[in-house]
Amino acid sequence: MDRSLYIVAYDITDAARLARMRGFLKGFSTGGQKSVFECFLTDGELQMVLDGIWRIVNEDTDRVHVFSLDGRSRAHTLGIGVQPRDPSFFYFG
Repeated sequence: MDRSLYIVAYDITDAARLARMRGFLKGFSTGGQKSVFECFLTDGELQMVLDGIWRIVNEDTDRVHVFSLDGRSRAHTLGIGVQPRDPSFFYFG
């Protein structure tokens, strides 16, 4: 099962939608901070994330970016940043 690293960043204008988006993305992420999440996803999981985002977001006021990162590239972290890692397993509960 191949996974790719995606960065999901969002700017949600409504507090309730913001909480829903944060809770939703935490179920798919291995790390992140505030409104940016690191997600190692299969193609199917990516589609689930995109579908979930569309159900939460208000297209007129909110903004969500999903960036695909090249797995061959090395991430550069500064400060107390931790390199993103693809864990050996995921638990969806």
